[in-house]
Amino acid sequence: MREAIAHFVKLHYHLDYDPKSEILVTVGGSEAIDLSLRCLIAPGDEVLIPEPSFVCYKPLAIMAGGIPVVVETKAEDDFRLTPQELLEKITPRTKLLILPYPNNPTGAVMHRDDLEAIAKVVSERNLMVLSDEIYSELTYGDSRHVSFASIDGMRERTVTINGFSKTFAMTGWRLGYACAPQPVVRQMTKLHQYGIMSAPTTAQYAAVEALKNGENDIMEMREQYDMRRRLIVSGFRSMGLDCFEPKGAFYVFPCIRSTGLSSEKFCEELIHSERVAVVPGNAFGDCGEGFVRVSYSYSLKHITEALARIEHFVQKRKAR
Repeated sequence: MREAIAHFVKLHYHLDYDPKSEILVTVGGSEAIDLSLRCLIAPGDEVLIPEPSFVCYKPLAIMAGGIPVVVETKAEDDFRLTPQELLEKITPRTKLLILPYPNNPTGAVMHRDDLEAIAKVVSERNLMVLSDEIYSELTYGDSRHVSFASIDGMRERTVTINGFSKTFAMTGWRLGYACAPQPVVRQMTKLHQYGIMSAPTTAQYAAVEALKNGENDIMEMREQYDMRRRLIVSGFRSMGLDCFEPKGAFYVFPCIRSTGLSSEKFCEELIHSERVAVVPGNAFGDCGEGFVRVSYSYSLKHITEALARIEHFVQKRKAR
C-alpha cells in the first residue's frame, strides 16, 4: 500500500517519500489531520487556519491543546490565501499553518506562484505546514494541482494529507494517508499504532488496485465534474446570484446576500419550500456568512432540477 502511494505521489506531484518511513496509512484523511496536529503542536501553540474551510481543523487544533487563529480569505481574491493576510496573523506563538487547497467549501485553488509566496513567509517565520490535499486530482482548467511540499525548501516543513474518498470516489472506505519527513511520521505512527492499530485491510487492497489501475477513471470523473461545474456556475449567475468560479473540488459557493436572508435562513426556507438542501456558508467559518455551499457531485438531472427550484425560490424572494 505504501509503495503504491509513493509511486502515485511521485508520478502526480513530483514528491519523493520513502514508503517504509515517510508514509503513514490512516483511517481516512481525518485521522491523518488529527495525528499531525497532535504531533506538531504543543499546548498554547497557535495554528493558522484559512477560512472558509473544512469544519474539522479548529476542533482538532483545540483537542491537541493548540489555539486556532482564523485567517479570512475573500471572494475578491478568489478565496486564495495571500502573504499579506498570513503575515497579519503570525505571532511569536505561531507554530503551524494549515493549507486546505483545493478548498472545501469554496472550490478555490492555489497556483504555483501563490504557493511560492506563502513558502517564503513560512520559511522566514519558521513555520510547519499541514497541507490538506484531499481534492488534489479534482482541479479544472489549464493547470494541474501543485503540492506544497514540492515547493523549494518546503518538503521538510510539510505534512501532506491525502486520501481516497475524493480522487477514487471511495467515500466510506475510510482510507487516507500522510506523507512527511521521517521524524514526524515516526511520532505519528506511535499515536496511530496504539489508538487505531491499522487501517482496514480490505480497504487497503481496494486502494492498491485504485492506485495502480484507476488513472482513466480519474480522468473521466474529472471531465464529468468539470461539465457539471460549468453548468451550475452558469445557473447561479443566470438567476442573478454572484458566483465565484471554482477551480477545484466539487462545490460552488454562491453569494446569497441579494436575497436579504442570512445563510442559515436561506437554507432553512429553501429546504422547506423547494425541498433542496444546501449548506450555510457560515458552517465553514464566520466569514462564510452570506454564502451557501452547493455540491455538484450529483447527476445532471438532479443538478438541473435543483437549479430550477432554487431559481424559483430566489425569484419569489425578489418579488416580495
